[in-house]
This record gives sequence, C-alpha cells and structure tokens, in this order.
Amino acid sequence: MESMVLIVHFFLALAIIGLILLQQGKGAEMGASFGSGGANTVFGSAGGFSFFAKLTAILSTLFFISSFALAILARDNATVGVSADLPFLQQSAPGSVQPPLNEVPEDVVAPSGDVPVE
Repeated sequence: MESMVLIVHFFLALAIIGLILLQQGKGAEMGASFGSGGANTVFGSAGGFSFFAKLTAILSTLFFISSFALAILARDNATVGVSADLPFLQQSAPGSVQPPLNEVPEDVVAPSGDVPVE
C-alpha cells in the first residue's frame, strides 16, 4: 500500500513540475493584449490561465493528500521501543551513585581479529 501511494506521489510531483514549466510568466501576456495573435492560441484569446490554474490547484490538492497519506502510513509502520541488542540510558534515582563512563563491564569481550594487542 505504501509503495503504491509513493508511486502516485512521485507522478503527481512530476506532473506539477511539468505544469508549472508550461505556464507563462506575468509579463508574457503583454503582447497578447496588443493583438499579437492571441486569438489563434489553443485556449482562446484569454489564454490558458484559468485552465492551468484549475489544474494546478487540483494536482496540488492531490499531492497534499498523498503526502498526508504517506505520513500516516509511515507513522503506522514505525516501531517505537528499545531493541534487546542495543543499550539504552536509564534515569537513576536522585542521590544514587553512577559508575564512571570509562569503565567497561566485565561481560563485554573485545572482538578477535585485527585488534592490536598492547
């Protein structure tokens, strides 16, 4: 399920990037107002602003929904806790004596192999 949402999310991102690159800047419409062939465009003389604006809004909304779905799926798949193999810090009671940090417990054995011997 997560991989399917991730694939949809990826293609929505590509579609938004492509759609933004197709849009013209604000200064590009100046020539159309003086009659430079604006009536012969694909989207009419008004241009495709409303079409591109609506499509951008729809794709952005879908992108937001897929982002939210990915966040929920990641939260559900996350494991919280401490593994039995990993050490963790424990809070000690106030006034108790803690051993120094540089002491190595007796049950810890150095790995054999390329470890230099002093």
